[in-house]
Amino acid sequence: MMKWIKSGGPISILLILLLLAAGCGTTNKASVKPIAGTAAPEAAPEQTSEPCYAEIEWVDFLMINDIRYSHNYDATKPVPADQRGDKVGEVSFKVSDNACTDHVVKNGDAAFLPVGTVIYALEGYRSEYRVVADNKIYEVEENPKAATIGDLLDIAGKLDKVSLESGMDSSQIGDFTKEASEEFIRELLPLKNVGFDAVYKQTKHEYGVFLRVHLQDGTSFRMVYYPKGNAFTAGAFGTDRLQELITTQRQQIKAAAGM
Repeated sequence: MMKWIKSGGPISILLILLLLAAGCGTTNKASVKPIAGTAAPEAAPEQTSEPCYAEIEWVDFLMINDIRYSHNYDATKPVPADQRGDKVGEVSFKVSDNACTDHVVKNGDAAFLPVGTVIYALEGYRSEYRVVADNKIYEVEENPKAATIGDLLDIAGKLDKVSLESGMDSSQIGDFTKEASEEFIRELLPLKNVGFDAVYKQTKHEYGVFLRVHLQDGTSFRMVYYPKGNAFTAGAFGTDRLQELITTQRQQIKAAAGM
């Protein structure tokens, strides 16, 4: 069974299963042969004669070099050709309509991108953080090699501001002060990357605070913070100073907004 991942909210689910009947007939017999210097596309799983009886809703993701990315659909624009860097991989298997609930995500998999779609680096960012496919920006969700949040998110020196969003409709409530935004990033990036699963185990029943990190190129991404667990969906537990900083800025922003 596919693991869940977060994407752009407290928990966006990589896979929502609405089982219409028992059983699933997809088996994976493909072998893996990495290609030096590029992503390691893998052969499509062989299908048995038994159909898949599950209705699956996929998040727009891709995976290369053991890094899982999801499409940043709400705060980026189509990427022009001159912002594409070197080729870093290629889609070898389109998961939607071809895989069932027992499919394990592999290098070269993508939810909706056709087989053969080229995956590029994005100018100005490490490819471990952002890549481009079909003129869309895909942003890291999980990287087992990232020791810290700074390793996971290539945003040092790229911050514009941090803002507070409504948990009801995602509307912007207000911004952190410039000083608070800068301190937020300084405290955030050295945090140990423990992964989303570790955070979820401790915070799965907790209400989250919706933050948006705005970058200097005009793009942004959402980060959810859980005050009681002092944890972030990016996969880290915060410091006491981060907890104090976020709590104070949130109170000030809500008061200024009359909330």
